[in-house]
Amino acid sequence: MSNLSRTQSVRKHVIETRGGVVASQHRVAAETGAAVLAAGGDAVDAAVAVSFAVGVLEPWMSGPAGGGAMVLWREDEQKAHSINFGMRSPAALDPADYPLSGAGKSNDLFPWPSVVEDRNVQGATAIAVPGTVAGMELAHATWGRMGWKDLVMPAADLAAEGMLVDWYASLIISSVARELARDPDAAAMFLDDGVWPKSSGWTAVPNLRLDQTRLAGTLRRIAEAGARDFYEGDIAAAMAADVQAKGGSLSQADLAAYRAVLAPALETSYRGGTIHAARGLTAGANLVECLAMMEAAFTPSSAPDGTSYSEMARALSAAYERRLREMGDTGEAEGSGTPSCTTHFSVVDRHGNMCAVTQTLLAVFGSRVVSPSTGLLMNNGIMWFDPEPGKPNSLAPNKACLMNVCPAIGEKAGRRFAIGASGGRKILPAVLNLTSFLMDFDMSLEEAFHQPRIDNSGGGAILADETLPQSVVSALSAVHPVTATRRTVFPYAFACPAGVLRQDGINMGCTEIMSPWGDAVPETEGA
Repeated sequence: MSNLSRTQSVRKHVIETRGGVVASQHRVAAETGAAVLAAGGDAVDAAVAVSFAVGVLEPWMSGPAGGGAMVLWREDEQKAHSINFGMRSPAALDPADYPLSGAGKSNDLFPWPSVVEDRNVQGATAIAVPGTVAGMELAHATWGRMGWKDLVMPAADLAAEGMLVDWYASLIISSVARELARDPDAAAMFLDDGVWPKSSGWTAVPNLRLDQTRLAGTLRRIAEAGARDFYEGDIAAAMAADVQAKGGSLSQADLAAYRAVLAPALETSYRGGTIHAARGLTAGANLVECLAMMEAAFTPSSAPDGTSYSEMARALSAAYERRLREMGDTGEAEGSGTPSCTTHFSVVDRHGNMCAVTQTLLAVFGSRVVSPSTGLLMNNGIMWFDPEPGKPNSLAPNKACLMNVCPAIGEKAGRRFAIGASGGRKILPAVLNLTSFLMDFDMSLEEAFHQPRIDNSGGGAILADETLPQSVVSALSAVHPVTATRRTVFPYAFACPAGVLRQDGINMGCTEIMSPWGDAVPETEGA
């Protein structure tokens, strides 16, 4: 049974404009990027500004101490590029420090065997080498037009003001308050008296703000000293010292050695169009694999039906089975084949350049550890590794993490879109659903984001939007057992996507309809 209203409906409206658009999981971050576009910035400039801003506004979803990937479309080149800025395990990490507990499967995002004290999930021992700042640095150095300082300082100003704690923020903080209380610095930032979630009160106009003073100082340092200070300067020294003091193995040498990777995007044809996906240890290769299976399995009718949904579910089953069995950092360029704390944003500028960016701390609030010297909430990227030895993705030192992120850019029949999502293993299904809606059925962006979705992210079970017709549910039941569920504000049964689309010089954007913070903002509103 459900306690939820049966008469309430939720919609988001798509605004069309000849100017640029930023679609982000936090409206203020989207406004920050839109202001950059209004000032003449490139889509890449806006993406850098949004990356740092959203780390302040959704600190439990992403931040400078995380990692991710982006796919970029350059209109003048008529070419797509991929930047991988995923996390890596520290060089001094010892797999023997992560013994299996024998207590079954891990209780978080992945079906790994449980580790003693959840050392791969929580605390300083779960922290990997972050890549987000390097990813933004590489994109900006390659295509940016505006000054680096001008793109990072808005985030520093937001941190100096402090993130507004409304009902939704209180809800997220409450979800892991017990875990946050284990780290004194995380407790000081997010909890009252080290125990209770910060809250403005259920009847009050929100006026409570987080104290992000230390984070503001760190962001000012990144703005003024440059991105390499995060990896080779004062920030690197402070961050590494803080993590080691709390029992982690992240070192200054790990940070200094880190580099993001720029490469041509993966490219595959689909239904008379083209999809460009992220390279490296992302879900990009799995997206390509799923699309090939779907194109061979069915011919689209006028609208999504039992056949299209069930073949999508079959493709996801096959892709996840192979992903969990075969993919990992084996020293090869693409691996052996290739609710989470993640955010996605998509940008299109008035010239048609696009960015699809997914960045993450991995689990919600990452490692639930704050670096006291820098104010940074740290990732728990070590959880991406299988703690059981002898597999491609087994835990080892100085090794790339196998990420779920799946930013993508698609084009067909004169229109181009950039999409992605947050949501751990639910990301690939969401991106595949939206790609199918846009390319199999030629839906508008607004139609695609409101169309009921399914999730089949491994484990032999399918989640289906309860508004899907019974004929679709019956077809899905022939693939795996089906659980019908609603799209809600929290927790998310499905991933949380954001996308932009361009057609005939007109730009538009949309975000997950149930997200109370997410929005698409045209550059005229960010000015």
